[in-house]
Amino acid sequence: MTTTITAPSVSRAPLPVGPAAKLRWGISDTLTLTRRNLLAITRIPEALFFSTVQPIMFVLLFRYVFGGAISTPNGSYVNYLMPGVFVQTVAFGAVSTSIGLAEDLQKGLIERFRALPMSRGAVLTGRTTADVVRNVFVVIIITVVGFLVGFRPTTGVLAYLAGIGLILVFAYALSWGFAVIGLSAPNSETAQVMSFPILFPLIFVSSAFVPVSGMPSWLQGFATYQPVSVVITACRALMIGGPTAKWVVQSLVWTAVLLAVLIPLAVHRYRTRT
Repeated sequence: MTTTITAPSVSRAPLPVGPAAKLRWGISDTLTLTRRNLLAITRIPEALFFSTVQPIMFVLLFRYVFGGAISTPNGSYVNYLMPGVFVQTVAFGAVSTSIGLAEDLQKGLIERFRALPMSRGAVLTGRTTADVVRNVFVVIIITVVGFLVGFRPTTGVLAYLAGIGLILVFAYALSWGFAVIGLSAPNSETAQVMSFPILFPLIFVSSAFVPVSGMPSWLQGFATYQPVSVVITACRALMIGGPTAKWVVQSLVWTAVLLAVLIPLAVHRYRTRT
């Protein structure tokens, strides 16, 4: 007699129907993957430690080694420096988006996610959101270090927090650009190598560490109006004073343009790569 064994059926959660249900589904999956990515960071404390040490070293280096040789408009170099360090820190932190996505692709995790009844876009939104949360932690650390070396905002708590918010939104936009790089790289090492040649000119050919007026005339136009400089100038105005509205509006426009361009590119690359 032949015995037939029937495999138990696996019930899958029904896919949501309707825009509102799909939105709730996407938010839920985004939060789940954000939590997963944040837990992954805590399990590698060395990576979090050294990503925090790097901006601290920048603060100490420029404050105590180069600070005495660089003249700034308001006379206080540490007040001029810190907004630039904030933007530089979150910009470098956004590179982790490209590295994390490249690692997930390399390990086959994204293919596993595709086999699950989950929102496809949550893989990208979960990664970029987790990196913004990590940037919040790093910004808090750098704020403490800044106060220890003499940084003193002069515009009040609300303006200071508005500057931090502006920086974090800009970092979120950059994360989508690095998501495109991470989805295009064959592995995490290559993703990192591909990211820094794009980021370095934007950081160092800017008003982050020195006034643009000291640069060659042919470079000043780019250094003044490229997105990193615009966000730094807006943040500086919010934290230590100066013309504010013009630069805040320009930084928000740059951020909106980057999001409008980079999110569709990242989504398209995600669909074609996986």
